[in-house]
Amino acid sequence: MALEDPVIAPAATADEELATQPATELAALGIPPRFACFVTGTDTEIGKTLISSALLHALVQQGVRACGMKPVAAGAVMRDGGLHNDDCDQLAAAGNVHLPQSITTPFLLQEPAAPHIAAALEKVTIDPVPILASYLEIAAASDATVVEGVGGFRVPLTDSYDTADLAQQLDLPMILVVGMRLGCINHALLTAEAIAARGLKLVGWVANTLEPEMAFEDENIEALAARLPAPLLGRVPRLAEATAAAAAAHLDFSGLPNWPARTT
Repeated sequence: MALEDPVIAPAATADEELATQPATELAALGIPPRFACFVTGTDTEIGKTLISSALLHALVQQGVRACGMKPVAAGAVMRDGGLHNDDCDQLAAAGNVHLPQSITTPFLLQEPAAPHIAAALEKVTIDPVPILASYLEIAAASDATVVEGVGGFRVPLTDSYDTADLAQQLDLPMILVVGMRLGCINHALLTAEAIAARGLKLVGWVANTLEPEMAFEDENIEALAARLPAPLLGRVPRLAEATAAAAAAHLDFSGLPNWPARTT
């Protein structure tokens, strides 16, 4: 499926329509705008799930109903009578809205490979329609949604459809996780350019330390802060225990669009 092809999702319910109304319209109705974002990264295995889980943890601490979504995941294993993926399980554990896995991860694949390869092996076609329909269901059931991508920003899902196409169709504010290692400046700036080229808004980025001792890490972060068109949300060090709560302690999400005020 090409990006220019129309994507027709099932008709939305009243709750789903409310969940996707612009913030200005919700404010006019006296309803607080809902928070939603798409988390992408400079590469695979650079901490997207940790930061997405930290976002969900922080949202729960604010007193809102928060749900994570990973539309496509590869590398699932059979456990306790069902397929499990560590990234998906971490997102589910960090949120407080629990929906069927078929909704939070419409395409859960077993082969630990690029999604289009894993899908081909299982004779599955990754179709945006179930993903967009699932997002509407999640939005209707929660106050805040965190969507985590797979791999970097442009990962093939089919021969003619990739994760950048999906992000463009969801049209959510983007958060970029930068895995701090040699080459990260180039990777981050190219990713930011690709995000802007799709008409998407980069609203924040996170510096996630990957190596015990990266040479000139401070200088790399300074260079990124001077060049990326979005604020630094925080710097996550190497954690003794990489939990959502531990990562969230190093991050400040309060300046993100529609970040909810704490409820009692």
